Amino acid sequence: MDIRDLTPDAILDLRRRSFGPVSAADADKWRKAVGPVMAEGRYLGVFDGDRLAAGARVRAFTQWWHGRPQPMAGVAGVTVNPEDRGRGVGTRLMRAVVDRAAELGDAVSALYPATTPVYRATGYEHAGAQHLMVLRAEALRSIRPSGPVRLRRMGPADAAEVVSVLHRVHGAARASGPISWDERTWALWLAEEDDFLYLAEDGYVVYRWDDGDIRVANLVAGSERTARALWSLVGSSSSIAEHVTAPVAPDDPVLWLTRERSKEKATDIRWMFRVIDLAAAVARRGYPAGVALDATLDVDDPLRPGNTGRWRLRVSGGQGAATLLGAATPAADGPGDGSGSPAPAMPSGGPRLTINGLSALYAGIPTATLRRSGLLSGDDRHDEALDTTFAARPYMLDYF
Repeated sequence: MDIRDLTPDAILDLRRRSFGPVSAADADKWRKAVGPVMAEGRYLGVFDGDRLAAGARVRAFTQWWHGRPQPMAGVAGVTVNPEDRGRGVGTRLMRAVVDRAAELGDAVSALYPATTPVYRATGYEHAGAQHLMVLRAEALRSIRPSGPVRLRRMGPADAAEVVSVLHRVHGAARASGPISWDERTWALWLAEEDDFLYLAEDGYVVYRWDDGDIRVANLVAGSERTARALWSLVGSSSSIAEHVTAPVAPDDPVLWLTRERSKEKATDIRWMFRVIDLAAAVARRGYPAGVALDATLDVDDPLRPGNTGRWRLRVSGGQGAATLLGAATPAADGPGDGSGSPAPAMPSGGPRLTINGLSALYAGIPTATLRRSGLLSGDDRHDEALDTTFAARPYMLDYF
């Protein structure tokens, strides 16, 4: 079997076998969306001779970590033919995806898993979630505006403005985890005829009818005034719609703007995260301005040898840097990543992590959790400083 770049027609049959029938209209829309992506080398396949056995897409996203944006490889559409499952094809494909993400210059990657083992075996670890909240439309309608907000309908020509809003809002909020599509993809999404789209100076909303209720695809607001205007706009359909389902941050302002809160129905759709290029990922991340860190730790990454070794992590003034001090010696035994791979040895007794553990730490998973799950071991003197440095409540508003 070998790895090759894909063409649109090659992947459509695989998608039908994995996800069910694809209408002619959907197939045409899908070709328009992925054509440019394939030209950029962002769609890979595993071939058994001339037959396609598996495929995956490496989406180009921007992702914020403590308010600082960086390019992120979003892995999607991982599909394996029914007759090729159980042969290790998925693992081989994901190894190629990680390598391609590195070639494309992405230092971090994320995905929504249909299954955990194959992704954990290639260095991905659980990090955050898309939080889907069911809200009463009447409760949203009752949110009172705090002042005039100019709202206008938007469309494909507003793609650049939407991206600009996201950069301003997520940066100011010091958000961790949310993503943005590129302008080309936003232009496609903003052309959907069944969506209702409204833009403000510091926010926007995309929503649609869903079997008599309302489903919000995206709502972002950079101020109380805009948050009130957009959420009350969504709730203005309360005479017909009883419920509104919306992706929200775990501490989204709407949860404080509504008059009543008691029992709430929420669904978490988990996503996994991986550091692809350790040095670049540390340098591109944002950190609390008042935090200082100077720590040495050992990392083991079987897929990306350049990440393996003893690293010095330094953070100050909101900036971070990772310097490779030398190669680590693999331990004969010890805690690993849950897939049987031991953490690297550190003769001085310092902290040790597999790439899974480091990826989880980067995403804000507390060191106490990492130690109790076997993803971090060794010296614990830097644990509190690491927790403060990488503190985050990662979330996404978008599913991909």
